[in-house]
Amino acid sequence: MRTSELNRETKETKIGLSLNLDGAGKGTIETGCGFLNHMLTLFAVHGGFDLTVRASGDTDVDYHHTVEDTGIALGAAFAGALGEKKGVNRYGSVILPMDEALVLCAVDLSGRAYLGWDVPLPAARVGDFDTELAKEFWWGFVRSCPSAVHLRELAGENTHHILEAVFKGMGRALREAAAIDPRRAGAVPSTKGTLL
Repeated sequence: MRTSELNRETKETKIGLSLNLDGAGKGTIETGCGFLNHMLTLFAVHGGFDLTVRASGDTDVDYHHTVEDTGIALGAAFAGALGEKKGVNRYGSVILPMDEALVLCAVDLSGRAYLGWDVPLPAARVGDFDTELAKEFWWGFVRSCPSAVHLRELAGENTHHILEAVFKGMGRALREAAAIDPRRAGAVPSTKGTLL
């Protein structure tokens, strides 16, 4: 089983997280931020990951620390569940439509952290969520699960739909990248022999 559990505690946030890469898409998400709960539930369902997140933070300030630290924790859990990445596809990509929104999500589990973010968001807020925090979430993810992630908005007018396409698309792209390729017979998919 490719699973990971972790607890991350700082002066700003406290996060408990469990992840099963080969799950059934079951999400139990409680972050104190309704929009983030919604996005992570979509991510789990469309990625086919079993994901439990219980986070509390200084939301009296804003959601910044909770969102960023949850991204860091999710990335660390992914890295832990992937282990040495033997037999994985390594690459995953999808162009995902969500009504008028269309977003490209591409992932390389390369061991090198990079985020290409070209996702113009028409609205600064969705409900009480600062939409610029979506980029902070994915930066946190790639820093703790070193990978090259490219997110590009190809079309979109509704900010909720655009961000929904990002999180659904990342679930699908990461599912593809993390999937085991039986032809690899447990080999690391790199001519270097390592993805670190």
